[in-house]
Amino acid sequence: MSGQRRSFNEEFRRQTAKHLQEQTKSVEEIALELDIPAKTLHAWKAKYREFKNESVNQSERVRELEQLLKEKERELSQKDRRLADVEEELAIVKKAVHIFSKPKN
Repeated sequence: MSGQRRSFNEEFRRQTAKHLQEQTKSVEEIALELDIPAKTLHAWKAKYREFKNESVNQSERVRELEQLLKEKERELSQKDRRLADVEEELAIVKKAVHIFSKPKN
């Protein structure tokens, strides 16, 4: 990497971020090719990311989204179970209130 600090214009940053999204190479490999720190490229990618430019067949991204989906499905099923438990408890309390609120003869 070069010792001097370089500055890049906005258009170059946008084009580089677009290039990063379209490539199958890692950010680190592209950083070596462009002689720009990987940390800088990650920042540009985060700032200028456009989802429409991302390739659909990015297996890593697909796996990441599948994992996120499974996690959210797990959370949802846990919440459904808790809701069912609370509804059952509420039904029991309603029955108890009804039974104990009857006047005694």
